[in-house]
Amino acid sequence: MSETLLNKVRIWASMIKLEHSIFALPFAYMGVFWSAGGWPGWRVFFFLTLAMVAVRSFAMTFNRVADLEYDKENERTRNRPLVTGQISLRDAYFFLGATALIFVISCAFLNLLCFYLSFFALGWSAIYSFTKRFTSLCHFFLGSVLGLAPLAGWIAYDPTFALAPFLIFLGVLFWVAGFDILYSSQDLSFDQHHNLYSIPVKFGLKTAFALSAFCHVNASLFFILSGANLFAAWPFYLACLIVSVFLFIEHRIISPDNLEKINVSFFTINGLVSVVLLCGVLGDIALR
Repeated sequence: MSETLLNKVRIWASMIKLEHSIFALPFAYMGVFWSAGGWPGWRVFFFLTLAMVAVRSFAMTFNRVADLEYDKENERTRNRPLVTGQISLRDAYFFLGATALIFVISCAFLNLLCFYLSFFALGWSAIYSFTKRFTSLCHFFLGSVLGLAPLAGWIAYDPTFALAPFLIFLGVLFWVAGFDILYSSQDLSFDQHHNLYSIPVKFGLKTAFALSAFCHVNASLFFILSGANLFAAWPFYLACLIVSVFLFIEHRIISPDNLEKINVSFFTINGLVSVVLLCGVLGDIALR
């Protein structure tokens, strides 16, 4: 019984890529810690974490449902649980409803502004799944979805808008768009054959890699500007420097002619970016 339950948990975790929460969750924490100027309290921390996990699970499941027919034909995605039948569509729809409800309720426990914006966040994260069908800017749509994390963290504690979390939003937008352009290079032939849109399809791999590098330069600049706006201490700028080095390495280990290390680039290096920046924020707060 327990072994069967554990196996189901593993299957669901695989479908929603639970480990990828490391991409967005630290940015939400950056927003809330900077907003509070320190520890925001257990209530805010708990419901922010619950809301972030719920909305990310909703977005990933929605994406898997929306792309199911494409995933069945793409060799890279044929082993996904929804394709293999390990998870049924009925269960996926139930999970979508449950995670959406948990997200909205969690936002309501934070504050009224979070509650009102929760419906927009759900809609925006769902819309992304269809953007590849009509625009090559799909990578930037994805970036804007993850970019909501620092904004969400900020207003979770202080329900007012400020420049600093918006600058982090822009940094995340360009960072995600940059690595998603690289990651989508794997599906160039498939996307061309199925009339799907992406930067690699529109401009070719060489130009796509150049645009990805341009995005990552912008990301580094916006992260630095967010710290400058809050007069951050040196640990945050050190974190920005480390992140810039990581992004430089990312563009050195893969190329249009060699995508063998794309998973190292996507999962390992990018997984460190948000964690390092969060450490920079905590270091800044500790020195204030």
